[in-house]
Amino acid sequence: MEEKVACGCAAPAPVNTERRKIFKIAAVGLAAGMGLQGRSAHALETVPEALRHATGDLLVEEDAEGEPAPLKVADLRVGKPLLAFPYHPESKLVRSETRLNKVVLLRFKEEDLDAETKALSAGGVLAFSAICTHMGCDIKTFMTSEKVFACFCHASKFRPLERGSVAGGPAPRPLPVLPLKLDGDTLVIAGPFATPPGFTAQA
Repeated sequence: MEEKVACGCAAPAPVNTERRKIFKIAAVGLAAGMGLQGRSAHALETVPEALRHATGDLLVEEDAEGEPAPLKVADLRVGKPLLAFPYHPESKLVRSETRLNKVVLLRFKEEDLDAETKALSAGGVLAFSAICTHMGCDIKTFMTSEKVFACFCHASKFRPLERGSVAGGPAPRPLPVLPLKLDGDTLVIAGPFATPPGFTAQA
């Protein structure tokens, strides 16, 4: 009679899919930041001029499919951020070759903006570099309770209603603001970033 031998192996532990998802999101954010490692805050100056954003460019949603559709004020909901890239209307070029062109848009009620901030906005919509000034991760979360942008890579926070000033965390400087204007109800870039987008590599 064949003798049965009991296996002393422990049963495999159940997979925590939620925890794995969180790790995956963090890894993607860190990888995005690493893509800018070694560049200074003035990195946009090293990008060929034809690939940089320009005054008069429109804006299109980052993940839009099919033919690019220029963003209008009505495409944004109050308090809900949207990532976008500049779009040259004549060449129909989406300037997505460099992440340094990526912006985060956020719409406010116009009465919530002071005179200086309102002058940088279009229809209550403000635009900022989407690249955290600490280590280059994407800025795409707005904490309504605190009225701040939050970077979940290293917990930096920025105040969009105060020209992107630092509200907390290790970020060394404000989030660069990009002035906007309207052509009808279409969002148009009205000038350069107030300060160069990107981050200064840490020692």
